[in-house]
Amino acid sequence: MKTSDKTAIILGATGLTGGLLLKSLLADDRYLNITVFTRSPLGFTHQKLTEIQCDLLNLEAQQPDFKADEIFCCIGTTKAKTPDKERYKAIDFGIPVSAAKLCKKNDIPAFLVVSAMGADASSSIFYNKVKGEMEAAVLQLGLPKTHILQPSLIGGDRNERRPGEYIGKQLMKVLDFLMVGPLKKYKTIAPENIAATMIWLANNPYAETRLTSDIITKIAKTEHNARSRT
Repeated sequence: MKTSDKTAIILGATGLTGGLLLKSLLADDRYLNITVFTRSPLGFTHQKLTEIQCDLLNLEAQQPDFKADEIFCCIGTTKAKTPDKERYKAIDFGIPVSAAKLCKKNDIPAFLVVSAMGADASSSIFYNKVKGEMEAAVLQLGLPKTHILQPSLIGGDRNERRPGEYIGKQLMKVLDFLMVGPLKKYKTIAPENIAATMIWLANNPYAETRLTSDIITKIAKTEHNARSRT
C-alpha cells in the first residue's frame, strides 16, 4: 500500500473495538501518526502513536491538540458499568458530540462514530434515546464526511466482565443461524469488522451516513481483502 502522511485521532482506544482499530491504523502505511485521547494509559508505545491522557468529559479543553485528518470515536459505556443516567449521557452523548464540535472548530473533515442498533431520539427507552440524540446532534453540525455505525451485539472477548452481555452472546450464537435476509442486521458482529469498516469509510467515498451491522460486515470484507493483498 502506498505510504501516505494521514493523521487520525481515536477516542475509546482502550475498549475492544477501539483497541483493534488502533492496532490496524498503526499497521496501515497510509497513516503517519495516530493520536489517542484517553483517560487510562494504553500501556505501550509506538513510533506512530501519540498518547494524550485527559478528562474526556472536558474534551473541549484539548482543542489545541485536537488536530487530524480523521476522527474515530469508539466511546461507549453500559447500563451495568454506568448505572447513573446523567453520567451515562455525559459519556455516550457528551463525548462524541464534543468531539464532533471540535471537528467543526478545527476544520477536520471526517468524523466516524460507533453508535448502536436501535438508536432513536424519540425512543421511550433511555439508552436508545441517548444514542439517537447523539446521532442527531452530530449530523446537525454538517461535517463534510460523517459516518455513523449502528452495530448489533458486538462479539469478541473483553477485559472487563459484562455478565448480561455474556449471556446475550451465548444466546445469539444459536439465534445467529436464523438471522437471514432482512434479519441479517441483527446478527452478532465481530469488532474486527467494525474497525475495518471505519478505516474503509475514512479512505473511500460512501454516500450513506448510517450503517447497520449487515452493511458493516459487507464493507469489512472489502477492507480485509484489500489489506490481505498488500
